[in-house]
Amino acid sequence: MPEDHFGTHVADRFDERYAHQADPSVVGPVVDFLADLAGDGDALELGVGTGRIALPLARRGVRVHGLDLSEAMVAKLRAKPDGDRIAVTIGDFATTRVDGTFAVAYLVVNTIMNLTTQEEQVACFRNVAAHLERGGCFVIEVMVPGLRRLPPGERLQPFDVSRTHVGVDEYDVARQGLVSHHYWIEDGEVEVLSPPFRYVWPSELDLMAQLAGMTLRERWGDWAREPFTSESDKHVSVWEKQ
Repeated sequence: MPEDHFGTHVADRFDERYAHQADPSVVGPVVDFLADLAGDGDALELGVGTGRIALPLARRGVRVHGLDLSEAMVAKLRAKPDGDRIAVTIGDFATTRVDGTFAVAYLVVNTIMNLTTQEEQVACFRNVAAHLERGGCFVIEVMVPGLRRLPPGERLQPFDVSRTHVGVDEYDVARQGLVSHHYWIEDGEVEVLSPPFRYVWPSELDLMAQLAGMTLRERWGDWAREPFTSESDKHVSVWEKQ
């Protein structure tokens, strides 16, 4: 089972530190996109966390079931208004099964990369396929690896520099590995968090989907369905179960 990098020390500050991702201008297009795919069916969120997407999606009338490894993050979800509307199973979303079938399953903000081996990522696609009804969709939002911006021999790439936070991605190209180093600065002290990831290419994800009996339905540069191009720094991809 993957290691839980989202324990109490992370969960206690998560919503505060990532408040910008909960802004309605950010959340709205995500919820619109997923609600459209769900229709009258149910949704499964892998890595449900503190409910940034699950709660507003449920308020739109979609029945949402969450999967998450972190009991601390789910406790934060439970403490929120309407938190009891989200059924949650604690477990590794690559292998844990829940009851029922779903019209849509989804992973947002690079969460697929929390699975740090190719085998785990392939298992995730197969697990999702087992939960989807025929014609159901699997949606992933994930970065496009920024290797083109790395000078020869360089491994480090800053992605955020502010008064309270410095973020640096460290690439291991030979292993397709990525460590995101976060330096949180508050009251003259620095907290360091360095969770490991495995970056993954769009074409690789398409092959994982094929192995799980799904085919690519659409791919966009963002949740507002802007075109995905060679300059896109992320993609929102939808695969359909055959």
